[in-house]
Amino acid sequence: MTDTLTAPSVESAVLETVPRGFLAHDWQPATGGRTFEVRNPATEEVIATVADCGAQDALKALDAAAAAAGQWALSSPRDRATVLHRITDAMTEHRERLARIITLEIGKTITEARGEVDYAAAYFRWYAEEAVRPHARSTPSPDGKSHIVTVAEPVGPCLLITPWNVPLAMAARKAAAALAAGCTAVLKPAALTPLSSLILGELAREAGAPAGVLTVITSSDAAAVTTALLADPRLRKLSFTGSTPVGRLLLQQSGARVLRTSMELGGNAPFLVFDDADLDLAVREAMIAKMRLGGQSCVGANRFLVQEGIADAFAAAMAERIAAIRVGAPDREDTELGPLADHRAVDKVRHLVEDAVARGAVVVGQADIPDGPGHYAAPTVLDHVPADAAIMHEEVFGPVAAIHRFSTEAEAIAVANNTEHGLASYVMTSHIDRARRVAARLEAGMVGINRGLVSEVAAPFGGVKQSGLGREGGPEGLHEYQQLKYLSLPGFHS
Repeated sequence: MTDTLTAPSVESAVLETVPRGFLAHDWQPATGGRTFEVRNPATEEVIATVADCGAQDALKALDAAAAAAGQWALSSPRDRATVLHRITDAMTEHRERLARIITLEIGKTITEARGEVDYAAAYFRWYAEEAVRPHARSTPSPDGKSHIVTVAEPVGPCLLITPWNVPLAMAARKAAAALAAGCTAVLKPAALTPLSSLILGELAREAGAPAGVLTVITSSDAAAVTTALLADPRLRKLSFTGSTPVGRLLLQQSGARVLRTSMELGGNAPFLVFDDADLDLAVREAMIAKMRLGGQSCVGANRFLVQEGIADAFAAAMAERIAAIRVGAPDREDTELGPLADHRAVDKVRHLVEDAVARGAVVVGQADIPDGPGHYAAPTVLDHVPADAAIMHEEVFGPVAAIHRFSTEAEAIAVANNTEHGLASYVMTSHIDRARRVAARLEAGMVGINRGLVSEVAAPFGGVKQSGLGREGGPEGLHEYQQLKYLSLPGFHS
């Protein structure tokens, strides 16, 4: 039976089911029994203590992944798909348990947390189906003297580093693709949100994933753990989701071993609203693009670029909608927005709003936040935000809608592309020709046209410029964990 933790919380019955320790061949404590605390951002209370792994523990996890790699790589696609389908079923069965854990560890509303569990399960379902559709080709050479066969093989043991904002779904997006491709994986969740990943590791084992196929390590010292793993020649791939500065550092470390990498890094998404846009649609989709996950999304709209003819109406409508948001305890069914991740996130939001106002922006709408403990930031609409405001260039990662007005299409595109990032962009217009023309000129890996939500398990998720390398999701996500081998055979006409 899995050793479990306890915590002095109203949700102790749920928390008691979270495995304690880290998962290698089995559950075990960190070296020296080290632990770190996990806090609920809505109450600032400690809800759990988990294993604080160091380099030695990380290598134990990699030992298990390397030992299982050969057998898992040779398993049939159907056998791997069966395991992934079982994980899907297990996540669906434990939907409420997982949602409660997500709400406790990151403060996401219970409604959004349930949606995240569904989204995570959908990745395992998708890649269970993709596992049995391998990417390869067989064709004669142009001169007929040889026959070309390509075979897609797993790259080998992988390190998966996930962020805190979507803790379960980001772990699922990486792990499902890796396992479907025949790779084993070491999963390292963010220190703020380790609990949902620990449960995922438990569910994967119960679903029949052999020991070592998915290992989970938790740590408050990410640098020590990742440095040890990236230096080990048994590790063949790194998949990272997080900030651009950390991504740059990991790319430098990975370059020493020419390690295969996938990077989903920061964003600064523009949301372009043209005069011909449907106002009601634009506001509805803007609320989705901005307020989903409390604004703590890498693809969340960061800059609202609004054409002058519709700007007054758009700003007024956004102000009315945002001022009415119910902010409060995330476990309440009627709460629309919970706390941010920690006090640093709240401080950053406050700084960016104050900077924008000091430079001439106007607060036109703001919701109330609860008194007492918790890392709450007021949902805010800023209008007339100047181009030199910090919020136009920094990812706010909070519930602030910053409106910058423009006059021409060319100006809007120039402002939208004036960033080192290029993850997502959004275009609101009633003219299909304009939509296609603008989308083609936006420097972004994903463009939502009259939609504020671009995340989809069947679509390739990723960016350009300094927003990253590679893609996750869709068939492209499976290819990230595969390498092609070319076989040269005698031709039929040789």
